[in-house]
Amino acid sequence: MSAFRSTPPTSTSRATLPRAGRRLGGAAALALAALALTACQDGKGLQDEGAATFSDSAVATPSATATPGAGSGSASGSGSGSATKTGSATKSGGAKATGGDAKGSSDPSAEGDRVTCNGSNTAVTVQAVSRPLNHMLITVKNTGKKNCDLTYYPVLRFDEMQWAPAARKDTQPQAVVTLAPGQSGYAGALLSAADGSGEGGVTGHRLTIAFQGRTPHSDGGASAVPSLPAAGVYYDSSLTVTYWQQSASDALGS
Repeated sequence: MSAFRSTPPTSTSRATLPRAGRRLGGAAALALAALALTACQDGKGLQDEGAATFSDSAVATPSATATPGAGSGSASGSGSGSATKTGSATKSGGAKATGGDAKGSSDPSAEGDRVTCNGSNTAVTVQAVSRPLNHMLITVKNTGKKNCDLTYYPVLRFDEMQWAPAARKDTQPQAVVTLAPGQSGYAGALLSAADGSGEGGVTGHRLTIAFQGRTPHSDGGASAVPSLPAAGVYYDSSLTVTYWQQSASDALGS
C-alpha cells in the first residue's frame, strides 16, 4: 500500500501530458507551415496575391481618370500616357482646323477659296488685234465670289472643227494663273500664218472655248461661247494658242 501511495497515478499523468501537448503543438505548427507553403506554390496562393494586384489597379484607374482628357485613354487601358497623346491629337486637330479657317479667310491660295475658272463663273470676250499680225486676244474675267484658277490653256473650236489647236509650249507659265473676283486672265491665238504657209483657210462664225481641269485635258466645267465679229474670224492650219497668262502683253508676246 505504501508503494502504491509513493507513486500516485496523477504524478505520472501530469508529467506525461505536457510533453504530449508540446509534441502536438509542434506537429500542428509543422502542418500549418506545410499548408502555407503548399498554398504559396499552387494556384490558390497566387489568387490571394491577385487580389492585392487588383487593389493596385483600382488605385491607378481613378488617377488616370482624374487626368484631363483621359476619358478615351482610360478606355484603351494604356494608361495616362495614351490619354495624354489622345488629348494632344485632339488639340492639334482643333488648331489645324482653326488655322485652316484663318488661312481660308486671308490667303487667296487657300483650297477653300479656289475653284476652276470656266464658263459658269467668268465672262469671256475675244477681239482681233492689229499687232501681232493675225492674232486674237482672249480675255477671261472672274465674275464669281471665289478665286478661280485658269489651268493650262484654252481649247478652241470654231464651228464644227474636228481638230484642236496646239498650245505653244514656250508660253507655259511657271505657276497657275489665279484670278481674284473681278480680275482678268488672258490667252493669245495665232489665227493664220503671216507668210500664207497655212492650209485649209476658212472663216469661223461661232467659237467655243473649253476649260481644262486640274489635270491636262480633263473637263474643267462649263464652256464659254463668246461673240465673234459679224464677218467672222479667218483661220487656217497654223492656228495655235498660248497658255493662260496674267497680262495681255504676255498673251500676245509683246
